[in-house]
Amino acid sequence: MNISQKLSELRELMKERNMDAYIIPSADNHQSEYVGEHFKARAFISGFTGSAGTVVVTKDDAGLWTDGRYFIQAETQLQGSGIRLFKMGEPGVPTVEEYLYSTLTDNGTLGFDGRVIAAQEGISFEEKLSSKNISIAYNEDLVDIIWKDRPAISQKPAFLLDVKYAGESFSSKLRRLREKMQESNATTHIITSLDDIAWLFNIRGDDVEYSPLFLSYCVVTTDCVHLFVDENKLNNDIEKTLSNETVIIHHYNDVYDFIKGIHKDEVVMVDLRKINYAILNNIPNDVKKVEKENPTILFKAIKNNVELDNIRKSHIKDGVAFTKFMYWIKNNISNMEITEISASDKLEDYRREQEGFISPSFAPISAYKDHAAMMHYSATDESNYKLEPEHLYLVDTGGNYFEGTSDITRTISLGQISEELKIHFTAVVRGMINLSMAKFLYGAKGFNLDVLARQPIWQLGIDYKCGTGHGVGYLLNIHEGPAGFRWQIVPSKHETAVIEPGMVITNEPGIYIENSHGIRIENELIVKSAEKNEFGQFMEFEPVTYAPIDLDAIEVSELNKQERNYINNYHKLVYETISPYLLDEERAWLKTYTREI
Repeated sequence: MNISQKLSELRELMKERNMDAYIIPSADNHQSEYVGEHFKARAFISGFTGSAGTVVVTKDDAGLWTDGRYFIQAETQLQGSGIRLFKMGEPGVPTVEEYLYSTLTDNGTLGFDGRVIAAQEGISFEEKLSSKNISIAYNEDLVDIIWKDRPAISQKPAFLLDVKYAGESFSSKLRRLREKMQESNATTHIITSLDDIAWLFNIRGDDVEYSPLFLSYCVVTTDCVHLFVDENKLNNDIEKTLSNETVIIHHYNDVYDFIKGIHKDEVVMVDLRKINYAILNNIPNDVKKVEKENPTILFKAIKNNVELDNIRKSHIKDGVAFTKFMYWIKNNISNMEITEISASDKLEDYRREQEGFISPSFAPISAYKDHAAMMHYSATDESNYKLEPEHLYLVDTGGNYFEGTSDITRTISLGQISEELKIHFTAVVRGMINLSMAKFLYGAKGFNLDVLARQPIWQLGIDYKCGTGHGVGYLLNIHEGPAGFRWQIVPSKHETAVIEPGMVITNEPGIYIENSHGIRIENELIVKSAEKNEFGQFMEFEPVTYAPIDLDAIEVSELNKQERNYINNYHKLVYETISPYLLDEERAWLKTYTREI
């Protein structure tokens, strides 16, 4: 079926059920950012394959809402589909709620699958549409009815993450969690977010491409833990660890009936951003609820010393892989055919040579020339550019290792580039350096620091329509709250927490000029405590990404002395860290590309 046929069938189902609008988000049953193939209903119904977006279908209209990372991609993929693009955050563009309010008539019905809508979002729909007496129907997945060849839910096995990598046992994490429950007088805590469950149990899986997570729900009580999972996923090592505590295994889909049976004397802690609308509505009305953020969110964002040591090791491996790749592409661009796809495949090959490599940590962004203007461009057989010895090539990739997860972007000059490209490249480098050099008082949040990265770019009268950086999970999600860098407060992004020591946050400013070029330079930073004095506790960043920044594209005259010193010291660190693992010719090349400027 083409998109028009899918929409037609969906509207027929809506008509049969007296639904006036139907929402199809990007999430799975666990409000995940990246989802398994079974849950890609929004991509199925719209043809838009970006990771973020919501489709709303009415009787005679359809729209896709997505953010600035995907405007260009969405415009291309929606052509001829009958689905309009709503550019989130742009002036005059209504939100999904505003659109529904203006479109739905009094006493109408809004439909969606309550398992893939966050509880908080569902409540917001209720509140915003209450004045029109809109009913909500949430018990049916209409896309499932028309998706005849829908992929099955993953049945891949899970594996135990040894404490030598995790740095803390399941029992210790569970004890800390129960202490937080007790502080809130909660006797039961429902956790449905896959990364929180994986962190708590020290279990990883392969149910979501790029994110090593396993499909599960969890209910923690004061004396036992209920884990809802396909038991076939659990091996002997996992079962042995679980036996250290009272863990009761249930079938994955049994969670909804279990929730309905919670006793009225229990006090249930729920994170309305993290549980789905169906689970919220399954909690009996006479059960008291405490609405709190999952304590595990902050727990897992602050890495322990074992994790931090491992993360540094993983980035050495990743830096070796990337440096070998950069050497290869610089030395072969003029004498062999290289495409966007073959280049990213080559980089993945170098990663796979590293001990402890598990998988890529997200879909590769391998973008040449104007393709790089699309922040989350994904090369296809149809779009696959051949790289030439000219212009700029952007590659944003990462790896999952037992020692941690990496996320690195470099923009590489493949030959002579214009003065404009050099000026833009240098502004991005300056922004990345300025944020990396930040020294700040404890208590600061990402929106206090974001301007440091944007200032050199703003000085050119240019901006980028995304945040500057996000938290990175430890062999979990590549995007992890609750801290990040963004000058605007966007509640849905959940990144306004205090920047704590032990957090790992990316630093990735960029410039994106449609139909011309895109530039991004990204390092990961570990947050560290600096000196403490009468003015307070100062904080600073340690760069943990080890790979050269392409000196061929820098306009050195644009850098001030402090910026030159930073890049020289950073490149010295890169050379000292990476060179012992390289071949002689690669090491000589790296010496040149980390030279002082």
